[in-house]
This record gives sequence, C-alpha cells and structure tokens, in this order.
Amino acid sequence: MTLRRDFIKKSLAGTAGIAIGGLGFSAKSYASIMGANERITMAVVGIRGQGNGHIGKWCSLKENRNVFLKTICDVDEDLYGERAKKVQDAIGTRPVTEWDMRRVFDDKDIDAVSFATPNHWHALGTIWACQAGKHVYVEKPASHNVFEGRKMIEAARKYNVRVQVGFQNRSIANVMEAMKFLHDGGIGDVYMAKGLCYKPRDSFGMAPDSMPPENLHYDMWLGPVQWRPYNEKRGHYNWHWHWNTGNGDTGNQGPHQFDIARWGLNKDEHPVSIFSTGGIYGISPKECSQETPNTQTSLFTYEDGKVLEFETRGRFTHGESSLNIKIGNMFYGTDGYLELNGSTWKAFREREKEPFAGSAKASSEVPQDPTFRAAPGGAEHYANFIDAIRSGSNYDLHCDIREGFYSSALPILANISYRLKRELTFNGNYEKFASDPEADMMLTRNYRKPYVVSEEV
Repeated sequence: MTLRRDFIKKSLAGTAGIAIGGLGFSAKSYASIMGANERITMAVVGIRGQGNGHIGKWCSLKENRNVFLKTICDVDEDLYGERAKKVQDAIGTRPVTEWDMRRVFDDKDIDAVSFATPNHWHALGTIWACQAGKHVYVEKPASHNVFEGRKMIEAARKYNVRVQVGFQNRSIANVMEAMKFLHDGGIGDVYMAKGLCYKPRDSFGMAPDSMPPENLHYDMWLGPVQWRPYNEKRGHYNWHWHWNTGNGDTGNQGPHQFDIARWGLNKDEHPVSIFSTGGIYGISPKECSQETPNTQTSLFTYEDGKVLEFETRGRFTHGESSLNIKIGNMFYGTDGYLELNGSTWKAFREREKEPFAGSAKASSEVPQDPTFRAAPGGAEHYANFIDAIRSGSNYDLHCDIREGFYSSALPILANISYRLKRELTFNGNYEKFASDPEADMMLTRNYRKPYVVSEEV
C-alpha cells in the first residue's frame, strides 16, 4: 500500500494545473491570488434539467468560494417559481428572473454565466457572454457544430475571459489519477481507447404541431434554428434527438466519455479519419419523431495510427469488461489494459487476470493539504472555474474551451459520417474535410437572424 500512496502523491502533485486532490488550487497558490476573497456574482441560463443542477452547485459554493447567484434565466417562465424558491432557501436571497439572456449580459453586476441550454444555444450564448466581458461555464458538448466551437475559442481569447466546459471528469481525483497513470506509461504505449454510452431510451412518441404555451418564449427558444412550428415532442429534453437542436446520445452522454478517451490517448489534435454507422432500432419511425440514431458505432484514426472507438447503445445490452461498464472507458496499451467505470479504475498487465494497479479504495488514501479548501457536494469542477476566474489564468482551468472543443468535435464529426453514410478524411489544421464540400457544409449551419454566429467574434 505504501507504493500505491506514493504513486497517488506523485500523480496529483506532478500534474500541471492540478492541485492536491484535483479540486482547485493548493493553499500556497490560492493565498497568492489577488482579490481571492472578492464575491463572484453568477447567473444561470437554462434552468430546467441540468440547469437545476447548476443552481444547486453555485449555491453550494456561497460560503466556500464566496459565490452569489443573482439571476436565473430561462425562456420558459413556468420554471421561475420553483427555481427561485430553491435559490432563496439555499442562500437567503430571491434571485432576479429573466427570459432574455441578453439582459443578463447587460447586467454589470454579473461576473460569470453558466449555460445549461439546449446544444444549439451553447455557442452563441457563450460568445455573447464573452463579448460582454463575462466568464462562462458551458455544458457539454461545447458547441452544436465544429465552426461555432472554433469561434467560442476565438471569443474567449479575444475578450480575455475564462471559459470552462462541463466535462466534470476533469476534476475527479480518481479519473485524473488514471489519466496520469496512462500518460506515465502504466500500460505501455496506449494505442487504442474505447468509450461506451449504453443508455436505454424508449420511444417518446409523436404529436401534431401546435401553438407554443403562453409561458414559453418560443422564438428565443429556437434562436439560431430556422423557424418551424412548435411541437411538444421536439421541445423539452426531446430536442436531443433532432438534428437541428441536438446531437443524439453520441453527442449527449457521449461527450463525457469521448473526452476521457481523447485525454487518455493524450491527443491534442483532430483525427484524420472518421467512420460512423448505425441506426434507430426497436422504435418505429411511424410512432416517434426521433431523427438521431439510438445505436451507433464510431471509429476515429489519428495521424500516428492510434485509434479511438466509440459505441452508443440505446436499447437492451450487457455491460463491458470486469467492471460491467455501461458508461465509461477502456484503454489498450502495449503492456496491458485499463478499465474505467465512473471514478473506479483497474489496470491489468498483459494476460494477468488480477489488476496490478487501480483507484484508491478510500478517500483517506489520497493525501490532502490540511489547509486546502475542498469544494462541497461534488462541485469540484465548478469550484475550479471560480478559482481560475480569480487567478486570471486559462491554465488553471481543468477544461478550458479549447480542450472542451476538441472533445466535443468528435461526436459532431461522427454524426456527419453517420448522416452521409461514408468514411470521411479530415484536415485538422484547416478544420475542413478533404475534397468533400457536402461534408464541409455540415460543419456549420444556416443561422436565423439575428441569432447568428459570425465569422468575426
């Protein structure tokens, strides 16, 4: 066990930008930050599903990081009462409510905004916030298409704000430990990574077009999407399964495992080859308006020949590996393999049946700086964002927009291959496909004015 503790200590202390325990800054670096105790005033845009979680996380950082949640914003005004009460119960102050995010950006009191909107709003909302000088925490996938993801990076750099993507695994100590183990050659040279998204989904049915509810600002909900009549089966949550608003489960749950796969491969680049195939199985197209596949296999090859595999299964299935992984990753190296299920990992040497390394069995095994201010209640990734705002350094973010973009681009590229039904060759330097204008058109979208992601941000 002594060797194990030594490895953990070296892993966490030796990773750039990661403090002891993987939760933010060390006590020494935190003490050197100017304005470390100044209050950071937040707004949450999109407060339904994941946005409700954002509300809870920012409220939990009130005392620990001096965060004040001033405003909640959503195009559906029906949500205001319950969410406002949640904030008031948590921090003692009732939040401001807005339906138009542009009013949030106009508020000089707001320092930072977190987005949990549908995917088609991630980029434009982030860019508008950056232009207003706000720091941004944005949910995965970072963008709905490749073009707008690149524009998000440009906006973050141009306006010198921190933009963190919600790949929370980047702030989980055991996952960070597993990545360090891989990068240090724990299973030799890692030549293949696999991501799994096995998440059963049933049919959500169909409905006729209708008038939008009075409480819903439907034009604002559509935003960049070309106008279409309101349909309740294409709205709340079901937007995931329609191409103009979502990216399917490969681009919904999938981005988390895509991020870990790319991280484990240590790839700071786009793949050169993409092939994806699959379909909708077990659900009749006559009974459900779903457009995105519920079963999809995607294969990516990098310039050096290393491979990233991804499998999406939305029907009935078993798990994989000795950990029975359904949402997780596996890595294959020249000396062995590694399994990662949530924050639990095991590494196996060659053909041996027992693991020779793995995650800590108890948190007490991970050394802690006694003066370190750990984030409460699983809010490590959110706390890291706040700490990086105070430090003023992108390098302190566990998932800067550039990292988030490269991982988010993978499911987006896979979906283009799936929709075109062919293998694609990608030039990562130009972020264009090789002699394939039809595929290039799918790297962006036809934006609806005034909700346009422009070339110049």
